Amino acid sequence: MHTLICGSIAYDTIMVFPGRFKEQILPEQLHILNVAFLVPDMRREYGGCAGNIAYSLKMLGGEPLIMATVGDDYPPYQARLDKLQIAQTHIRKVADSFTAQAFITTDLDDNQITAFHPGAMNFSHQNHIADAKDVAIGIVAPDGRDGMIQHAREFHEAGVPFIFDPGQGLPMFNGEELRNFIRLADYLSVNDYEASVLQEKTGETLESLAKHLKGLIVTRGAKGSQIFSAGRTIEIPCATPDAVVDPTGCGDAYRAGLLYGLANGMDWELTGRLASLIGAWKIAHRGGQNHQFTRDEIAARFKQSFNTALW
Repeated sequence: MHTLICGSIAYDTIMVFPGRFKEQILPEQLHILNVAFLVPDMRREYGGCAGNIAYSLKMLGGEPLIMATVGDDYPPYQARLDKLQIAQTHIRKVADSFTAQAFITTDLDDNQITAFHPGAMNFSHQNHIADAKDVAIGIVAPDGRDGMIQHAREFHEAGVPFIFDPGQGLPMFNGEELRNFIRLADYLSVNDYEASVLQEKTGETLESLAKHLKGLIVTRGAKGSQIFSAGRTIEIPCATPDAVVDPTGCGDAYRAGLLYGLANGMDWELTGRLASLIGAWKIAHRGGQNHQFTRDEIAARFKQSFNTALW
């Protein structure tokens, strides 16, 4: 059975400015801002929430099925997914468009200026959940607004359990829309900042929202994560990473662990710890898809980190 991952496929172009933005931007001249930054260091990464989640889930031994929309510049990503043997059956090409992409410039103080072009992502509603077969569980990750609304409804109508993961798409929805997502979903996954925004927009506490769900997961970085389920609050410790290099894609890696645990009937303690470990493994590598592991390596690190067997 497959795990259907609805979300973005994107390219991330990351540039490093070997200076400080504050030295180039004059506060009194912001109304006529016109600056250029020389960026001798640049790299292009494969990203997007759906791509990142599928990448880690495949290494865990899962069967990810991506549902996304891409543009005319998709072929390099297509070749990568072919090499990884990740199914592309429900990746739809939108003619005369670009694949979603972010352009990120970072200075020496780790300040960032980002421009994001959604491109083909805005057509995600052209994909339908009913077109995917043999799906055991799914996720609605950040994507085009209309697509996220439609896919949540279609998952619910099809009786397929799914995680709602609003992520950076959270600002697109008002309180009532977010409450409707939660009524349709089986699980909700957010980070601690998103949890605060969610409570403010809905006017409800996490404990109240959790009553509508089988599980509400809140990641808290180095503080670990919390899972609210059946009136319990389960504390999940943070796995210790080899190094803290780049947090990009850590949330997606964590969700891959969640999806694997849920699809394979693991309890919350085991599922949460697996998710924590995958997130910690990723943070030691740049980009969302440059970490690598085998199932045996994950099992050994899990035993070392949590003093219990994974499988």
